[in-house]
Formats: sequence, structure tokens, C-alpha cells
Amino acid sequence: MAENIYTLYDFPDSGNGYKVRLILNHLHLPYRYRAVDILAGESRQADFLALNPNGKIPVLQLADGRCLAESNAILWYLGEDTPLIPADPWQRASVLQWMFFEQYSHEPNIATSRFILKHTEVDEERQRALEQKRPAGYAALDVMERHLNNNTYFVTDFSIADIALFAYTHVAEEGGFSLAGYPGIQRWLAAVRSQPNHCSIDAIG
Repeated sequence: MAENIYTLYDFPDSGNGYKVRLILNHLHLPYRYRAVDILAGESRQADFLALNPNGKIPVLQLADGRCLAESNAILWYLGEDTPLIPADPWQRASVLQWMFFEQYSHEPNIATSRFILKHTEVDEERQRALEQKRPAGYAALDVMERHLNNNTYFVTDFSIADIALFAYTHVAEEGGFSLAGYPGIQRWLAAVRSQPNHCSIDAIG
């Protein structure tokens, strides 16, 4: 396999970028890492907008120069034809179901709360936003817990659905969400961490 066939543009503390680093590690895919300081506005500069006109990280650039944005789309691209995406049509649809859940029910509440607390000054307006996100964030965790009470992973075996949901769940407490009352989630987090080639969120390259 050719070395460094991918270049990942990412903000190091991003859970969405971490998803991509996780799958690259799981699949032993070499890549170059390019840090993008979104706090300094680097994702809004012309050179980055040429890669992703939407101005968001992560972006995966292929050896031929094509660029793919949106973390879960990148997971699907890299996971295709690997054990991380099942062959069965129902199971494939179930993987997508959980990935859509992650983006629409989980990430907008848990990930954004973490970003506010870690990377902004929490004024009255942001405090109100945090309070509004709390019930929906816990509701998402409740959905996960009910599923994981009877399942080791989200879709039969370890898959990109688990990678997508692990990224921000494992740091949910940094967003103000306690996982103490979620034994199923805690067992699942341990199962994901036990996978070969797992890496932490601060592991780059």
C-alpha cells in the first residue's frame, strides 16, 4: 500500500475529526495530518475553503486531490468493503440509522455543549444554550443505554456506527453530562477501547 495516500485536515480536539483518526488507525491506513485552528478562523480562509466550501473540518484529501467532508461520510467511504460495514442490507441500514442519530440527536447537544465549555467564555446566553441542550443530550444517552442494555455494539459487531458514537460519548462529561447512571454505555465504551489499534483523542498520526 502506498504511504500517506490520505491527508486529514482537522482540529485536534474535534470529536468529528477523531472519528476519522480512529478509522484510519483501525484500518492501518497511513495519512498526513494538517491541523486547522478553527478557533483562529483558519477554516474560513481561502486555502481551506478551496478544500471544503462549507468551511468545516474534518476534510479527507485523497492522493488524487479529491476532498471529502462530513465525518460520517468519510467513515462510510473508508469503511466500505471492510468488516466495519456489514454486508447485510438490514445491518447496513442500521449502521446508517445510528449514524444519523449521532448527527441529529447526539452531536448537536453533547458535542456542542462540550465545545462551549472547553473553547468559549460561558456568558449568560451560552449558559442558557447549555441548559436547553441538557434534556435532549440526556435523552440521546437514554436511547443509547436502552439499546446497549441488550447489545454489546450498536449493530451486531463493532462497526463505524460505534466509531461515530464513541467520539463524543467518551468525552460527554466534558460537556457536563454525567455517565455515572449509564452502565450499558460504560460497558460499550470499554468494549470500543479494547478494539485493536484503538487510539485516544489526543493521538495524531
